[in-house]
Amino acid sequence: MSYLTDKLRADAAAARGDAEITHVPGQMLDDVLSKMPMKRRSMLRGSIGASLTAIFGASALSACGGGGDDTPSASTPAATENFAVGFQKVDAAVGQKVSVPANYTSDVLFSAGDALITAGLSYQGTALSLSELEQVGGGQHDGMEFYAIPGRDPNKNGLLAINHESTDGFMLNLADRTAPDAIKARLSNVGVDIVEIKLNETSNKWEVVVGSKYNKRYTGNTNYKTSGPAATVVGDVVGTINNCASGSTPWGTYLTCEESTDNYIDPTQNENGYGWVIEIDPLGELAALATPVKHTAMGRFDHENTAYMLNANNRMAFYMGDDSTPGGIYKFVPDGSYDPNNRAANATLLTQGKLYGAQFKPDGTGVWLELTQGKNGLVMGATDPGRTDRTTDTPTLVDFGTQADVVLKCKAASRVAGATQLDRPEWITVGADKKVYCALTNNGSRTVTDAANPRSTNPHGHIIQWTEDGNDAAATTFKWEIFLLAGSQKLGAANLKGNINGDEFSSPDGLRIDPQGRLWVQTDASTSSGTTSVFGNNAMYHVDQTTKRSTRFLVGPDGCEITGLAYTPDLKTFFINIQHPGAGWPVAGETFGRSSTIVVRHNEGKPVGA
Repeated sequence: MSYLTDKLRADAAAARGDAEITHVPGQMLDDVLSKMPMKRRSMLRGSIGASLTAIFGASALSACGGGGDDTPSASTPAATENFAVGFQKVDAAVGQKVSVPANYTSDVLFSAGDALITAGLSYQGTALSLSELEQVGGGQHDGMEFYAIPGRDPNKNGLLAINHESTDGFMLNLADRTAPDAIKARLSNVGVDIVEIKLNETSNKWEVVVGSKYNKRYTGNTNYKTSGPAATVVGDVVGTINNCASGSTPWGTYLTCEESTDNYIDPTQNENGYGWVIEIDPLGELAALATPVKHTAMGRFDHENTAYMLNANNRMAFYMGDDSTPGGIYKFVPDGSYDPNNRAANATLLTQGKLYGAQFKPDGTGVWLELTQGKNGLVMGATDPGRTDRTTDTPTLVDFGTQADVVLKCKAASRVAGATQLDRPEWITVGADKKVYCALTNNGSRTVTDAANPRSTNPHGHIIQWTEDGNDAAATTFKWEIFLLAGSQKLGAANLKGNINGDEFSSPDGLRIDPQGRLWVQTDASTSSGTTSVFGNNAMYHVDQTTKRSTRFLVGPDGCEITGLAYTPDLKTFFINIQHPGAGWPVAGETFGRSSTIVVRHNEGKPVGA
């Protein structure tokens, strides 16, 4: 989650009188403000708010590096290739540059405001019309997946589906627009881009195919359908916001996740229309997805990403985290099975199924609690205990009369059922060995600890890992452990040190296990000097799943979050997103930074990681 999103969500919660305000400790100013006199606190909040307002076949069709079950498929590179991790680690650093290992190169591929639909149309300092804003790259690049195009070499050509979490306000010219047009401009800058890219074999660089028939923008002004138990309540929806992380399906569709249940951009729209998982067909071939679909059966909460596990019998589960302070971990098991021989038959699989919340027990076992009306306390007059990371919440009564009530009030349903509330569950990833990992980014306000949240005031976060009993995606029990505690031995207090073996980091956020079983971790820590003096700028690490040794692979420019990871099937090209960088990156001399997708490759054509 971007700190910009955190501020916007907090302001929306405060405006409606909601005490459950989430924030990034250290990254948001709430930690500093809480220690200040009220008058000074109010002055600072007002100035920040004003600034932010101004800123604003089957396997061939599957995503390559899709955040779910990255089991090697027909498009996976030959076993003779050496995928052993051997890169020379990058030192912690600050500065307006991207640092990669020796013998590696990084190039900027696609930035906010770049041409996408119409050749020659990009933001170059001159205001764009509302229609033109819908034709160029969106802002705040986040989750991302790579898709093959049938009949083409996916190692040289394909599609990127890119989320845009919030606005890159430098190109919106909000001060020069009427209030309604300012809203539309902001909504044009969020959502999803589908981008055709190809390797230019003359220059040996990847580039965007501007004007491709596949290129498309799904924005806050686009129409979306709904499916599932709350479809009749929610109805069709205009717009999507806070498209944070993402996921893929085995049938090659894109799942973009709305990380906010607050509609803080366009108050004329019903908030029930936001906080869902949306399915998009990047190839544009599935009639059932001609209009993207918000799947209400998967629950309404602050979605980070999705990651799937596929069993031998083609039953599957989709894992999801609620990026709240604190939030639950969920699993959705569709009623039907995946058909690898009929792509169209899978297009409605996410409309029906069972939703579960995870309960992590102190003995290292866990239970998936079914979130179905009438079960696990989900009835009329249920008692919601509120936040469980502190002792100050007052229980409230919640009515669950229908399954629509359950999915619409999913956060409360999870708490009522007894699911564990964790320190901001962000990305989840599933390996070919069926182990599941989730980044718990941080929670500086935790005062009540438990086995899965062992540190009070947990500013640096941790990673949790579990295995389904029987390696069955549909299992209702599992085994779990803390994989690692982030932090640094350079820090004094015990809750700040962590236990990282190797290169230390704070606030794990993005996670992805690639098809060769290698775990990559991306960070979203505070960019204040107090944090960067210890950890450097936000970075990407390889963490060995056996030895748990961490090795820094890439460091981003000042002010950024590292997020999003996709790759070609041969793993020789990695696509990584740099979100909200400081001024002057990637274009030196500009008074703003442009969120961008970069390409990282080995100079000798070896797989990334070598």
